[in-house]
Amino acid sequence: MKQSDKQLRILCIGIPVRDLIYRIEEVPARGSKVSASSFSEITGGNALNAAITISRLGGRVTLCGPLGREASNASIYDAMANEGIDTSGLIEMDGLITPISNVMIDPSGERTIVTFRDPKLWGVKLPKPDTLLQNIDAILTESRCAEFVTDVCAEATRRGIPVVIDADRVMSQREGILNASSHIIFSEEALHATAGLKDDIGALRKMASVSPAFLGVTTGARGVTWLGHGGQPQHMPAFPVHTVDTLGAGDAFHGAFTLAIAEGQPIEQAMRFASATAALKCTRFGGAFASPQRIEVDTFLGSTAAALTS
Repeated sequence: MKQSDKQLRILCIGIPVRDLIYRIEEVPARGSKVSASSFSEITGGNALNAAITISRLGGRVTLCGPLGREASNASIYDAMANEGIDTSGLIEMDGLITPISNVMIDPSGERTIVTFRDPKLWGVKLPKPDTLLQNIDAILTESRCAEFVTDVCAEATRRGIPVVIDADRVMSQREGILNASSHIIFSEEALHATAGLKDDIGALRKMASVSPAFLGVTTGARGVTWLGHGGQPQHMPAFPVHTVDTLGAGDAFHGAFTLAIAEGQPIEQAMRFASATAALKCTRFGGAFASPQRIEVDTFLGSTAAALTS
């Protein structure tokens, strides 16, 4: 399916975060103080960042998930409106705090993050699946939201709607969401912790014994690995780019991958599309707000300069 054939609608379910971003020369040692060369505040969170990417790549996005009830939420709603994202699914919860992250970015573009998420946010009650899934072509959600998204994901999977999980935290191998999704892309750390193995391929195969979903793992600058037909490992190196900011790159990958799956792109093509999107994001400062437009990704993929590293 080509992008022009239909503007696909993706439901992103997660917990928005206020990102407080500091540019620093190096991560401070314990008990020390450093000065930041710049500061900015942007809206973040895995699903929200992915939603921005999907919208810029041509998808229609509905964002759903819990927030605290705070005046500062206005910045989140304004930012999403500017990106053309439907925020009618966000649920404000009385007496709770909208998550906050302190993000330190060093000259290499690598980020160190400290986040507070009010544990009571996980008590949110989402709308019924019949309401959430109306006219939806795919779902993207965060593994940390399993407590309140599994039922919706299971119903979507039952209906044949792709469900992509951004798995960036350790999970129980008996977690219901492992069987309520069509595609799970792990971070390397989360994969190893969940499988109890430090070998990427061995860990993916271990998880394949407990989940029927398509399984993959992102490994930053080393690219992405997944299990193909018959459980055979496939690997795609990362695109070589000059990195200035990795914040939101993984979320951009998941967003682009979800849209590609909804479009019916073959897995290898979807992986390449997602990898290119993440690579372009890394060349710009601004978290997910540095995500590229569709034409930029298509041009990058079509250029001779887009050859993969060996």
